[in-house]
Amino acid sequence: AYEISIGLVGSEMCRRDSIETVVTTNGWPTDASIFDNAAAVVIYSDGGNGHPAMKQLELLKSLAQRGTGIGCIHYAVEIPKGAPGDLFLDVIGGYFETDWSVNPHWHAQFQMPKHAITQGVNPYGIVDEWYYHMRFRPSMAGVTPILSDVPGPDTLSRPDGAHSGNPAVREAVARREPQHVMWAFERPQVLGGGRGFGFTGGHFHKNWQNDDQRRVVLNAIAWISGLDVPATGVKSPTPTDEEMAANLDQKK
Repeated sequence: AYEISIGLVGSEMCRRDSIETVVTTNGWPTDASIFDNAAAVVIYSDGGNGHPAMKQLELLKSLAQRGTGIGCIHYAVEIPKGAPGDLFLDVIGGYFETDWSVNPHWHAQFQMPKHAITQGVNPYGIVDEWYYHMRFRPSMAGVTPILSDVPGPDTLSRPDGAHSGNPAVREAVARREPQHVMWAFERPQVLGGGRGFGFTGGHFHKNWQNDDQRRVVLNAIAWISGLDVPATGVKSPTPTDEEMAANLDQKK
């Protein structure tokens, strides 16, 4: 049996076939025993200085060193540069680095490279807060792009700032360099082996109704858990409008 500890809001523990999914909300899990036999840990949370992993870096490192899969979704891919960012390079292969990466809302269009994570996923386009110009490991060692597109100059319409723009990203966009907004990472054995992924979308809750976007993330979770991703991808029913609204906080 595989145990996957996932920080996704709005669900509870469920068991299906040989997979046990444990979901915790509102901060880092208080019961550390849920990590004992976890095949993978997925974090979908605030990031930056408020990242819940900031006080758990040693635990995250120990999980990676024993081969546990680690994935981060949306804001959870951002962590301060320095020791935290260096750790993310080692456990998921990349991260959002302030004054280097940017976080505009834009319509990205994706073709699917051949990879277990893309099985059963159709080419698709969607508007999201797709972070890009991520900081990756030198020479992209061990990193495989999964979702990539070339953003337009309109994505850099804001003045330069920690999240909005900088000379390096403006030059990259001017050169029309493809930007990787989801990636897979296979850790070298010196770092414990195992797998990781980063997915920068997930800002708009409604986008989880897109079957291809939901499937590529589910495939990634299965992949970092060491499971064989089905040829048609991990199937899940499209959430209804009522299900989407069930745990959605009212915005103030």
